[in-house]
Amino acid sequence: ERVSALLPLQNKENISLIPTLSPGASSFPHHRATLRLSEKFILLLILSAFITLCFGAFFFLPDNSKHKRFDLGLEDVLIPHIDSPKGGKHAAGQVVIHGQGGHDEEEEESLRDKIRADHERALQEAKEKLRKSREELQAEIQTEKSKVVEDLKKKDTGPKPLPPVPMPQVVGVSDGEPPEPDVKEKRDKIREMMKHAWDSYRQYGWGHNELKPLAKKGHSTNIFGNSQMGATIVDALDTLYIMGLHEEFKDGQEWIEQNLDFGVNAEVSVFEVNIRFIGGLLAAYYLSGQEVFKLKAVQLAEKLLPAFNTPTGIPWAMVNLKSGVGRNWGWASAGSSILAEFGTLHMEFVHLTYLTGNPAYYQKVMHIRKLLAKMDRPNGLYPNYLNPRTGRWGQHHTSVGGLGDSFYEYLLKAWLMSDKTDTEARKTYDDAIEAIERHLIRKSNGGLTFIGEWKNGHLERKMGHLTCFAGGMFALGADGSPDDKAGHYLQLGAEIAHTCHESYDRTVLKLGPEAFKFDSGLEAVAVRQNEKYYILRPEVIETYWYMWRFTHDPKYRQWGWEAAQAIDKYCRVSGGFSGVKDVYSSNPTYDDVQQSFFLAETLKYLYLLFSSDNLIPLENWVFNTEAHPLPVLHLDKL
Repeated sequence: ERVSALLPLQNKENISLIPTLSPGASSFPHHRATLRLSEKFILLLILSAFITLCFGAFFFLPDNSKHKRFDLGLEDVLIPHIDSPKGGKHAAGQVVIHGQGGHDEEEEESLRDKIRADHERALQEAKEKLRKSREELQAEIQTEKSKVVEDLKKKDTGPKPLPPVPMPQVVGVSDGEPPEPDVKEKRDKIREMMKHAWDSYRQYGWGHNELKPLAKKGHSTNIFGNSQMGATIVDALDTLYIMGLHEEFKDGQEWIEQNLDFGVNAEVSVFEVNIRFIGGLLAAYYLSGQEVFKLKAVQLAEKLLPAFNTPTGIPWAMVNLKSGVGRNWGWASAGSSILAEFGTLHMEFVHLTYLTGNPAYYQKVMHIRKLLAKMDRPNGLYPNYLNPRTGRWGQHHTSVGGLGDSFYEYLLKAWLMSDKTDTEARKTYDDAIEAIERHLIRKSNGGLTFIGEWKNGHLERKMGHLTCFAGGMFALGADGSPDDKAGHYLQLGAEIAHTCHESYDRTVLKLGPEAFKFDSGLEAVAVRQNEKYYILRPEVIETYWYMWRFTHDPKYRQWGWEAAQAIDKYCRVSGGFSGVKDVYSSNPTYDDVQQSFFLAETLKYLYLLFSSDNLIPLENWVFNTEAHPLPVLHLDKL
């Protein structure tokens, strides 16, 4: 009866149930004003009208024998049956139509009954819904949303399982206790320093990328974007494992399992994330055998691949992990990519291809190598800048320190990691080192061998702390050098180690500056104030360790112990370890940053320096540039 209130007033006899109009009221809109229907009733009305329309359409459409109903099951649809190789019951390509037979009238009547029942059920459900309060309806909607979310979670099986591959030979991952009591005591001290650094981070910066040990809170830099990715956790894992700090390792593993997410909207450095995160996760996997580290490494690597979408295949310096958009540093020469960044991917990407069976990673880094091989190099040197759009060199600046360093390191280590089968990498390394010796390595007036920087045809007689890694690199590459130069390169490594030790010894704190010069009567000393800082860097200690492994000269352990004592005395604070701003000041100020590489590299190399050689033997392991050990592989497995 209430429905009639909405119909045109054509016949007063049809509206006996409608309330009497007031005098003078003659238009239909006044009826609507008088009969204020509830929102629930209008919804029910619309729903009923729609169902009625559908129901009527079924009976009033013309009946045509060509439009036979097919049952809704899989058996009653058009199914093309393609003949199988073994033969089937239908010829190849024949279309078989099910559901036609002598029961059409019965089926149509059955369908009508089904539609009537569905109509009644839908109407009843709508009435029940409209009787409920707003709160009840909202609760039901929320319940349905939660159910959908749960269903999606059940359907989401996560990343595809990786193919099983044989684990490379993993030896010497623990113990390494030295036989000498005094050496063991020093090793224990290094372990205690690691525990202090980790425990402080665990207490004050957990989950953040790094730690501010004086402010006792988390810290991050632009290389990690705006994300909290736990860089210190990932970077420190293998050091914890090697030192036997297994409870701490387990804490780190649990954080990674539960919190490490690469779907964040963060613009990160491809180079830094590769060497610290992918390198750290792969090393943790190989050392511990825990699958979660391998899976996380692969998930992250997939996020880095869009950085290679450039005209030349030379990757951008940065990539947004969520959008995949890449770009280069604003300060780089003419929008260029950096040699030490795009040239320091090979080790990790080769292992990614090995573990996943996906050739893309290997192909990306080999493409970079082939492109560089075709390019002209001024004086045989590799400039630090290369434009990823044009494929041309940027500013002609060559350095074995910052911007160039690990490119050369990875050429040598690609050969070592291939069990010395990647001879192309070895040849490229040898040619590069020959040019470096000819143009960049000089002796100072005081007899110190140093590696300068080539800038636009001029040698700058300055050496950075980062360059000090080269002493270890020369020693590591001595075996296999062309023209029987093994002894020469081992000696060159020793000379670089000596020069870098002098840069430490000539400071007040006995810690090395960021950069030091060899002119104006000053040698191995920083001149500019902004080059006098020490930020817990590892390169000098790294060279000490390699030189110890290859020569067992006790002076390298002595020099390493001097550095360890200086770090513990001047960089240690109650909340961890901090860099210092002036190594020539007896009362230095702190920079208030505990770098993740301090736990990944500096303390690891110190610990290995006071361990026996059977801990991480160099015959079986190759360290990436963040000191994450990766096992030797055979390229024929790729």
